[in-house]
This record gives sequence, structure tokens and C-alpha cells, in this order.
Amino acid sequence: MAAHPVIHYTSEASWSMVEDKFSPFAKETLAKLVHFLEEEVYPAVRVSHAQIPTDPAQRWKTVVPVIEELKVKAKKAGLWNLFLSKAHYPEYGVPLTNLEYAVMAELMGRGGHMAPQVFNCSAPDTGNMEVLARYGSPEQQKKWLVPLLNGEIRSAFAMTERFVSSSDAKNIKLSIRQEGNEIVINGHKWWISGAGDPRTKLHLVMGKSDPQASTYKQQSVVIVPADAPGVKVVRPLTVFGYDDAPEGHCEITYDNVRVPLGNLVLGWGRGFEIIQGRLGPGRIHHCMRSIGAATAALDTMILRVTDPTRKTFNKYLYEHGTVVSDIAKSRAEIESARLLVLSAALQIDKYKAKGALKEIGIAKFVVPSMALDVVDRAIQSFGAEGVCGDQQLASIWAGLRTLRIADGPDAVHIQQVGQRELKRADEIQKRYDEINRKEKALFAKAGLKAHL
Repeated sequence: MAAHPVIHYTSEASWSMVEDKFSPFAKETLAKLVHFLEEEVYPAVRVSHAQIPTDPAQRWKTVVPVIEELKVKAKKAGLWNLFLSKAHYPEYGVPLTNLEYAVMAELMGRGGHMAPQVFNCSAPDTGNMEVLARYGSPEQQKKWLVPLLNGEIRSAFAMTERFVSSSDAKNIKLSIRQEGNEIVINGHKWWISGAGDPRTKLHLVMGKSDPQASTYKQQSVVIVPADAPGVKVVRPLTVFGYDDAPEGHCEITYDNVRVPLGNLVLGWGRGFEIIQGRLGPGRIHHCMRSIGAATAALDTMILRVTDPTRKTFNKYLYEHGTVVSDIAKSRAEIESARLLVLSAALQIDKYKAKGALKEIGIAKFVVPSMALDVVDRAIQSFGAEGVCGDQQLASIWAGLRTLRIADGPDAVHIQQVGQRELKRADEIQKRYDEINRKEKALFAKAGLKAHL
């Protein structure tokens, strides 16, 4: 039997571990995806970058032509909204599990920012679509979710605030209050992904609706049309000089913005519930794509160090120093991290995101750091070329570095995982006490004393 084409991008060992968990539909879809990426998407990555104007006045108004062309082809090929699992979202989802999608998202991650867009699988739209599919009213779904699912519009998720430590969401201060049949929003947000895109038509905004309520009932989420009076995009922000136009990460003010009461998502005080449901799958999607980015970086490194035109001191680059060791470490780290991601995806399939918090948390702080190390080694093999725009490595590194902060800083996830582990202390102690009791009985029966 011929090997599945995915092993050229992952590994035969990884594929053999999950192959029996793939449905016939998933295997067929994966094969189609590999073919589409090779024939259509990967060759278009640099083209998409070239189609974004350098003129600051124009780059934020651009809808990249090649991406729009490929979206039409991807939809016709049935490679559309692959992230949305039918098991969790029966009305809107695709019959793929999170585990099956994990392998596909890794392949998309090799194509930078543009590849997930081609399949309508890019953040922040994926998380916003999950919110609307899971928590949205029928009216909200008709007005906002359906156009998002069709790829006709894009969206933003406004949570992080400029003047507070919003890694602790309890600190969020943006005001959301009811006034008659309207909701009034006042506040200041930043690092709002997707807000610069000319196709963005809605913001999902999280803010404080009842400061007197119990801690986790103070926040609510509301849909704000991007063109509502009082919504102002102050500026796009840069990450190590990259602005990610036209999507961007923007600073936004909401000044007495008024929306209908029907724009409230799920209900008053349900904000924390909504973001927990949103961020779990979103975090693991980032990790999936990061594995792909790291693998692509390793591939470029191998090509560089085996290039006969790049010899130094009459030797191939791989014949110098620790290059071979760096390649081996990178491969080992990628394979290990992939197992973490696949494990987390499997847990989400079994127990939903709430039942996979440990696995999601571990992947969230392990994978981006791993990918950064791999990309850094690739950059080193390119020398000065590795840190300039002639290669994509610098941009990839900047994006991955952001992930150590986005959707919860590493320190938060490490703390949560560590605290969860500490809760096992009593259980561990009881188990060891029982083992020690049996051990003492065995020593007594043998008439011996322990040497340790």
C-alpha cells in the first residue's frame, strides 16, 4: 500500500500513530489538502506577500487577490471550515475530529499567515465562529456567523486592554451597560487581531457589565459592528517591526458605542464562560500551526546547510561546528511537541476543551518555545540573510514569539499546570503510604531490615 502523502511533511511514525483514528472521510480530505497545498498554496505564499502594497496608505485597504482566488478554489474542493468539528457543532461543523484537524492545521502552518485564510481556518475568525456557533442566538448566527462561515467577511476579538494587566481577565475595565433597549460600550483595547482588515465587519468585545457581581459574573461579551459610531481604530501595532497588514493587531477605542440589546452574546455575566469555550480550541490551533512553521524552518535549514554554493572554508555548512547536532535536536523537539499537540487534540475530542485544560496548557507553553528554538537555529544557518525580509524566518520568529504572550502568557499556563499537579499531592501520598505498608509487611515476613 502506498504511503499517505502526509508523511512527507510530518513523519511516518507520527502518521502511523494516528492513522487508525482517521475516518475514511478524514483520510480523503487530508490527501486532497496535501495536494492543494502543494499545487496551489505553497507556491503562492511569496506572491501573497508581494501583493500587499508597501505604501502605508494602501496596505490597510488591501484584499490580497491571490488569497481570494484560492479561497474560491478551496471551497469548491470541499476544503473549507475544516476547524469546526461536527461532533461539537452539528448544525455548522465538518465531520472531522480535533485530532484529524490537528494534522491538517500543521500543514497549513507551513504556509505562514496566508494558508489558513485560504481554507477559512484563520484566527481570530475561527474562535469567533466557534463562539457564535456555540453561544449565538439564531438571529446572531444568521447575521454574523453565516457570512463568516462563507468567508464573505472577517472579524476581530477585543479582549486585551492597554492600561491594565489583562492576562488576568478579571482586570478588564471596558464598560458594557444597558440603557433602554441598547447596550452602551466605553473603553480602550489593544492588540486586537484582525481589526485592521477591510473585510472585518464585527468585533466580539469583552468588558465589565456588573462590577458588583461575583468575580466570574462581572464580564459580558457583545457584538459590535466594526463601522458603528464611536469605534475608532487608533493605530496598527507592530511586532518586531512587522505590522501584519492588512489584518493587523490594532489599538481601538470605543466611545459611547451603542448597539441593540440583541447583540449581547449568551447573556449578562457570561463573559468568562464564553472566553473559556473560545480560547481552549484556539490555543491548540495555534500550537498545531506552530509545529508546521517549525518543520518548514527545519526544512529550509537543511537545504541551506547542504547547498554546495554556500560552502565556507571548502566545507559544506553542515560540516562545521554543531550544525548536525542542531538538526537532530530540532527534529527530536518537533516530534516530541507534535505528540503533545495530538494528545491535547484527542483529549478535546473525548472531553471537550474543559476536560483537556492540562493538555492544552502544557502544549501552549511548550510548543511556541520549541518552535522558536528551531527557527532560531535555522536563522543562524542563514547568517545575516536569516534576519532580513529576504527569508521568511524572521517574520515566522516574530509571530511565534508573540504566541508566548497571546492567549495567556507562558507564566500563566505554567502556574495553572503546576497548581493542577499539586492537587494530586494527597492522592500520591495515600498511594505511597499503602506501598510502604506492604513493603514493611514484606520486610517483617523476610526477617530483614531496610538498608535505605
